[in-house]
Amino acid sequence: MNNSVGSTGRVLWAGLRALLVLTVICGVLYPLAVTGIAQAAFPGKANGSEVEDASGRVVGSELIGQTYEDLRWFQPRPSRGLGTNTVNTRYKLILSGATNRSGDNAELIQWVKEAKAAVVKDNSTADYRVKPSDVPADAVTSSGSGLDPHISPEYAKLQVHRVAERNHLAVAQVDRLVAAHTDGRVLGFIGEPRVNVLQLNIALGELAKGRAQ
Repeated sequence: MNNSVGSTGRVLWAGLRALLVLTVICGVLYPLAVTGIAQAAFPGKANGSEVEDASGRVVGSELIGQTYEDLRWFQPRPSRGLGTNTVNTRYKLILSGATNRSGDNAELIQWVKEAKAAVVKDNSTADYRVKPSDVPADAVTSSGSGLDPHISPEYAKLQVHRVAERNHLAVAQVDRLVAAHTDGRVLGFIGEPRVNVLQLNIALGELAKGRAQ
């Protein structure tokens, strides 16, 4: 009986020591080491890929899409996520999540039709008319996460006339701005060309401010 109790006690003590050692290594030392390496080697990415405006103020992350109610700004993809984020109401972030609707879902089809009509209406100006056939897919559909920070160059160019008109800028100026903020395929063949909406709008704000001065 005593040998059994003693053996059980030794096993429990060995297990407790293993728990303590692994907790220190895996729960303290390893996270500190990884955090330290990340902060030293990739501080920007480690801190959330924050984006600053010209004044040095953090205005968002290059990885997270934002909505812009004022149509003088370039618009992102539609966001059909899981709902609004009540914590950060300034940028009205959408909680990550897909619509989970199939391609033949009646509600999804209606969303696309409404989005296309809105894109045509919002981006048509006195001297530029958008045709429904000109509207790219990313202008009327959300990404899988609902937080895609990029749009296609085609969608960005479709918005140029509206943005130029509302900011009292020349179309050619805004067109050059889009071209300057268009990123190509990674390594020349991975993915598709894309435009980061937040960074484009920061540049647009500086361009419009410079004109007003």
